[in-house]
Amino acid sequence: MSKEIYKLTGLRELERSLGELPKATRRQVALRTLKEGGEPIAKAARALVRVDKGDLKESIDVSTKLARSQQADKGAVAPVEMHVGPGQHPQGITEEFGTWFEPGHPFLRPAWEAERLHTLDIIGTLLGIEIEKAAARRAAKG
Repeated sequence: MSKEIYKLTGLRELERSLGELPKATRRQVALRTLKEGGEPIAKAARALVRVDKGDLKESIDVSTKLARSQQADKGAVAPVEMHVGPGQHPQGITEEFGTWFEPGHPFLRPAWEAERLHTLDIIGTLLGIEIEKAAARRAAKG
């Protein structure tokens, strides 16, 4: 399975402004922004997943944590990461990719394809807003 890495470009001013914030604040700003940006993908995935039985649909979430079975696959790619998916559900893998006996019914890949540009727009826009709020709170504290 290939990994795709997308970068937002043309955001030098935001990056510079983000760098002026304390490290913990930068992390919180990034986490809030990425969580909000991941929600359209999660919503689309919930709409696309087949509802047979179990709680696969309800388990699709946006989180900083990977399922235990997924943690060994990789090291961190970025200082702050957000993941969208069903978490610790083997049914998610078999539903997405199929099995020897049954074809897959993809829900995450089509959700990403449908929402990736919207998600990247949200991240770019919200990052600016969150940086401004954090800078204003910092300035108000003196």
